Amino acid sequence: MDEEGNVDAALMPKDLTDELIVKMYRDMSLARAFDAKALSLQRQGRIVTYAPTLGQEATQIGSCMAMRENDLFVPNFRQHSLYLLKGLPMEKMFISLRGYEDGSKGPKDFKVFPVVVPVGSQVPHAVGLAYAQKYKKSNAVVVSYVGDGGTSEGDFNEGINFAGVWKVPLVMVIENNQWAISIPRKNQTAAVTLAQKAFAAGLKGLQVDGNDVIAVYKAVSDAAKLAATGDPQVIECVTYRLGLHTTSDDPLKYRSAEETEEWKKKDPLVRVRKYLAKKGLWDDSMEQKMADEYRALIDDGVAKAEAFKPDPNSMFENIYSYIPETLKDEEDDAIASNYWQV
Repeated sequence: MDEEGNVDAALMPKDLTDELIVKMYRDMSLARAFDAKALSLQRQGRIVTYAPTLGQEATQIGSCMAMRENDLFVPNFRQHSLYLLKGLPMEKMFISLRGYEDGSKGPKDFKVFPVVVPVGSQVPHAVGLAYAQKYKKSNAVVVSYVGDGGTSEGDFNEGINFAGVWKVPLVMVIENNQWAISIPRKNQTAAVTLAQKAFAAGLKGLQVDGNDVIAVYKAVSDAAKLAATGDPQVIECVTYRLGLHTTSDDPLKYRSAEETEEWKKKDPLVRVRKYLAKKGLWDDSMEQKMADEYRALIDDGVAKAEAFKPDPNSMFENIYSYIPETLKDEEDDAIASNYWQV
C-alpha cells in the first residue's frame, strides 16, 4: 500500500478481508490515541518515562495481527499497542506506566513477556523461549522485537546465531525507525540493510516497508509459517520514529524538522484511511465516532489506574522463590510500622 492508499492486488494476502483492514485501522488508531494520552500524562507527572510509538503503528499492528492465538511475544520497551491487542486491559497499561509491576500481570494464558528496557537483552530470552517450544514439540512461534540500534548489540547477534544453529521457531522483527536515540541509521552499521545481518547466522532476512501495515502483515505471516517448520526468520520493517525516543529526549537537538516532515508524508494511518475511504468503508462520521469511543475507553483506563492501590507486600513476595530470613525481618518491621499507610 503506497502513501495514497493504492494497493497491488496481485500481492494482497488472500486472507486479508476488508473487515480485517478496517480492524487494522481501528487498532492503529487506538495505538496512536493511547500514545498521545500517555505522552500528555507523563508531561503532567502522572506516569513515568514513556517511549512513544508515533509513526510505528503499522509495524506493530501488522505483525501482531499476523500471529496466531498460541504464538508468544517478546517485546522491548516500545510495543505498547501489542499489549492492548493481546488482551491486556487498558488500566493495566497505565498501572504499569505509573511504576507498579502489578500492571504487567496479564489475563490467564497471557502470552506476552514484560517490558524489557536494556537494549537487545530480550533477544536471548526470545531464542530460549523458542528453543523451549521446539523441545516441547509445540507449534507456537516466538515473535520478538528489536530496534535498529539493538542489532548492533552482542545479544542480538548471539541470539540469531543460536536460532540458526538450533533451527528454533523464531521471527525477529527489527523496527528500523532510523534513530537509536541520537545515533542515525547511517552511523549505526555499515551493512546495506539490517535484514541481511540474518544471513551470517544462517537465517533468512527480508526488508519491508514498515509503514505499510499490509506488507508487514504478509511478511510476518509468511515468516511465521516458515519459522514453525524450524526455519527462523528476520524481518526488517523500515519505519520512522516521528516523536521522541523517550520523554527524556529532545530530537530537535540531533535531527532536522525537515526530515521528520518528509516522513510524515509516509504516515501509516493516513494511507490506510485513504484506502478505506476509496472503497466506501470509512468516512468522517465513523472517524469521529471512533475517536469518541477511544477517548472514553482511555479516560476510563486512566481513572482506574489512578484509583489503583498497590499491595506493598508484593515487594517482598515477588523477589525470591522463598523469603530469606533477612528479608522476612524487613517485611515484619514494615507490617509492624504500617509505614505504607502513612
